[in-house]
Formats: sequence, structure tokens, C-alpha cells
Amino acid sequence: MKPFRGKLRKQMTAAEVALWLMLKNKQLDGERFLRQYSIGHYVVDFYCPKYKLAVELDGEGHFTEAGKTYDAKRTEYLNSVGVHVLRFENFEVFQYPMRTLDEIRKYLKR
Repeated sequence: MKPFRGKLRKQMTAAEVALWLMLKNKQLDGERFLRQYSIGHYVVDFYCPKYKLAVELDGEGHFTEAGKTYDAKRTEYLNSVGVHVLRFENFEVFQYPMRTLDEIRKYLKR
């Protein structure tokens, strides 16, 4: 799994890079986020261990029937191990970056 995560880190989408630039180095309210983090057999885009929060960015592949089915199964598994999943479409990171961060922040303040 580790080599796969490394590959994902090197091939991040533009939306992942943009969000990572806002999350890395504890920039969001001092909370630590990890990128391309393994949970079971899945790799989440971003993960905040303190709050057991996974942040997922969805591009085109997520909107097919196969993509929706896979995401539902994956989210069900993550929820079953106590991980909450927040999903954003890629365009939201670019068009509404502060709103995206505010949505993440709302969860952190629960």
C-alpha cells in the first residue's frame, strides 16, 4: 500500500494540490492533516487523525454509476471504523475555497 500512496502523492490532481496548500503545516485552525492516508484497504485524499475525518475530492470518475457504487461502499467502510467522510467536488476547491475550508472547519468544531 505504501508504494501506491507514494504514487498518488506524486500524481495529485490540481484540486488536491490546491486543497493541500491550504491544509498542510496545520494551516487550518492548527489541525494536522495527512494526504493520501491509508485506512484499511482504502486511501483517502486527506485525513485529520485527531477528529477521524477524511476529506475526499471528487472528479469525473466519481459521477459514473461504478464510481458512485465504489464511493458508497468505501464510505460505508470508513464510517464503520469511525471515520467521518466529507466530500467536495473538485470545482468547489477552485471556485469556493473559503466555503470548502469553512465546511471542514464546521466539522472540526463539532
